[in-house]
Amino acid sequence: MSFRRAKKHTLVAEINVVPYIDVMLVLLIVFMITAPLLMQGVKVDLPQASATPMDKDEEPLIVSIKPDGSLYINLGADEKSAVSIDVIQQQVSTVLKNKPQTAVLVWGDRNVPYGKVVTLMADLQAAGAESVGLVTEPPR
Repeated sequence: MSFRRAKKHTLVAEINVVPYIDVMLVLLIVFMITAPLLMQGVKVDLPQASATPMDKDEEPLIVSIKPDGSLYINLGADEKSAVSIDVIQQQVSTVLKNKPQTAVLVWGDRNVPYGKVVTLMADLQAAGAESVGLVTEPPR
C-alpha cells in the first residue's frame, strides 16, 4: 500500500489491484484449460509415443486385446489363453485389493476398433483401477 498526503495532512490509502487482476487472469486460464479435460467419460493417463519406460519395480497388470475382441491378461498359468471380461475384472480387482499401487495397462493391436478399447478401459476402471494406461511403441 502506498500513502499520499491529502489536504490538512490526512493520510489516504490506495490499494494496488494490478496483482489481483494478474492472479485472476492466471486462474481463468487454468480453469479454461482443465474444464474440457474434466468432461471426458473415461479417465485415462495417455502416454506419449516417445515416453520413457515406467520406473516401477512391480510388474504391471497388462490386458491385451486383439482385433477380433479376444482378451488376455498377464496373470495365471496360461497367459496365452483368451479369457472373458468377467474373469479379467475379478483378477484385476483381486490384485488391486492386495496391491493398490499396481499399474493397469492396455496392450491393444492397432487394428482394434476404438470403441472396444474404451469399453475395456471402462470395465477395468469398474474393477477398481483408478487410471488405465496404454502401451505404445517408441517412434521409429
